[in-house]
Parts: sequence; C-alpha cells; structure tokens
Amino acid sequence: MIKREAYMRRIRPFIGSELIKVMTGIRRCGKSVMLELIKDEIKTGGVPQTNIISINFEDMRYAHLLNAQALHDEILKRVQRISGKVYLFFDEIQEVENWEKCINSFRVEFDCDIYITGSNAKLLSGELATNLGGRYVEFVIYPFSFAEFTELYTSIFPETTQQQCFQKYLLYGGMPYLGNLRYAEEPCRQYLTDVFNSVQLKDIVKRNKIRDVDLLERIIVYVIANVGTTFSATSVSKFFKSENRKVAPETILNYIKYCTDAYLFYQVKRQDLQGKQILASSEKYYIADHGVREAVFGGNMRDINLILENIVFMELLRRGYNICVGKSGNLEIDFVAEKQGQKIYVQVCYLLAAPETVEREFGVYENISDNYPKYVVSLDEFDMSRNGIKHYNIRDFLTAKNWQ
Repeated sequence: MIKREAYMRRIRPFIGSELIKVMTGIRRCGKSVMLELIKDEIKTGGVPQTNIISINFEDMRYAHLLNAQALHDEILKRVQRISGKVYLFFDEIQEVENWEKCINSFRVEFDCDIYITGSNAKLLSGELATNLGGRYVEFVIYPFSFAEFTELYTSIFPETTQQQCFQKYLLYGGMPYLGNLRYAEEPCRQYLTDVFNSVQLKDIVKRNKIRDVDLLERIIVYVIANVGTTFSATSVSKFFKSENRKVAPETILNYIKYCTDAYLFYQVKRQDLQGKQILASSEKYYIADHGVREAVFGGNMRDINLILENIVFMELLRRGYNICVGKSGNLEIDFVAEKQGQKIYVQVCYLLAAPETVEREFGVYENISDNYPKYVVSLDEFDMSRNGIKHYNIRDFLTAKNWQ
C-alpha cells in the first residue's frame, strides 16, 4: 500500500478535530485506501479498534442503511457500547439518501471524529453546504502521480528504469488498483474500461437522471478525443450538426458539467494576461486519468503532446495550484499556475527537435515581463534552458520536490 504522504500531510492536522473530513475524487482513485491510512495513523496514536466504526455503502451488507434515519439509528446503537471518542468512516456516502442530516446530527449528539468519501462534487453543494457550512474540510484525491506510480511499479518490477516507468505511465495512467493486476495489458484495459463505465453510469447517468445516454456518450468521446484542445459548446454543437444531430450548446454544457461533477474531466479557463480578465468562451478540458483515455479511446502515443500536457496539468492540481491557460497577444501559454500568492508559468511540448520549435516554446514568454518562474517541459534529455527560462525533462519535473 503506497503511503500517499502528500495527502496525509494535509489531512494530519485535522485528525481529532470536530471538522468533518471530506475526501472526493473520481471513482477508484484511492479514496478508500486514504481512509485505511488514516485509520492506521489513528490506531498508531493509541485509539483502540473498538472506537472505530467503518462502513462502505457500496457493500451490499449495508444496503439496509441507505437512508439517513436507518444509518442514524444503527450508529447510535453501536455508540452506546463505546466509551470515549468515536471515529466514524463512511465510504461513498452519497449512496445514503439525505446523508448530510444524520452526519450533522452525529456531530451534536456525541463526541466523534468523522471522515467521509464521495465520487461527486455535488457532495459539497446544496444541502451539505446548508447543513454543514463551515464545518467541513475537503481533500480532493487524484489517481497516482508519476512518483507514486514509479514507487508501486518498481516494487513489482525492481529492475525497471525511470524511463521505462514513464513509458508504462503514459499508457496505464495512475489508477491504484492496476498494481494488483501486475500491470498486465489486457486485464488493465478491461479494468479501466469498467471504471469508466461505472463513472458514466453511476456518477453521471443515474445521478443526473439522463435520458439521452447516447448523446452523453458522444459528448464524452468528443471531450476525451480533444483533451487539452480549446473548444466551445458552440463548436461541439456545430460538429454534431455536421453529423445530422441537433444539440443546443446549453445541453452540451450541462452534460460536460455532469462529467466534471463526477471528476472525470477538469475544466481550465483561459485568461488574458495583459487585460487580466477571464476569457468567456473556449475552455480546455483534461481527463482525471490518461490511462482511462487509452483504455476507452486509445491513441495516447499518437496524441503524445496532449497526454504530456494532461499529465503536467494533473501534477499541478495535486500540488495545490489554481490553474488557467494564459493568453498573451496571439500566443498561448499552456498553464499559468498560482498558489499562496506565488505564480509559475509552464509550457509543455513533446520534443524541442527543431530550431523553430525551440523558438515557439520559449518565445511564448517574450511579452511576460514579471519575474515569476517560467518553465518549458519536454521529453528531451538535455538541458536547453535559456534567457532565464528553465527547461525540464518531464520525468524530472514530475518527480522534483520543488521546482527551481
């Protein structure tokens, strides 16, 4: 079990506090394992197993607890037999109808420390925000980073070089369970396809009561095919029109929003770096796990430029950056990332193989006059830094503790 210390460092200060710890993220990204890691830490601190109550609501043994009243009664019955603080772990809590009411009730009825996971961003909107406003802290869990993937992969295949690891990462992505399959090609493809189908059916179709599933599937395929590419709902609508299918841009936007709520895609807005305003149309979308893209759509190696961009975007998210696409005149900077008042610029490309490519990738920074760090990231093995702009090999960029 990979320890995922980057997440534990953020969660640790809140262990034992009255704030409800909420872990969200795409299905099968490792939220349940995070609960296990937290339990281990709590038990190491001296809490007996008898003070821990843990329920996974996708387990059929708990089917009778899928409404707030039933769950409330069951937990209260168990708590009566426990002395001292009770630690509650609820996995995939969104399966419980009106769950937020009983969670809030536990807070006021007895001394407890609550941890919940869910696979939908709506977990933190509506009723939850109303009932628990200011009383929870959220941690978004992502599939494995390249560093985490390497740690697991080399524990299975110790002779593997970092370069070979990256080749595997490009195809398989970071879903944690793949290690159990020893990264065998066909089982991994089947598993990732099943994860995708589960997200589509349970977290998008069922949750949003979508009737036109065929349209949803077509929109998802369009976004998957165009990860990292600027497009608007209007352009997608025109594409469908060319295929003799009339779809309103608003419908397309709604369907894509359902996908981002399920953490399948992440939206990145474009910002005019001169005027500082967010540009209204044409966002980019990236997929939570590029291994899922390879399994259901294929073409990761063909679209290597876009996949490298996707990988860097997800790494910036993991490290807590707010990200937008930068527009400077007619030029576009892949990522402008901000965290705690600090900013970095990142340009991603496959290879700096020709002089004109070097000029294009480094030249996007010409009109940026501030002194924030500027990076060009590629698969090149040689350091091609120039004019104060730092060049990184992508593997070094992804595994660096801090970027210099």
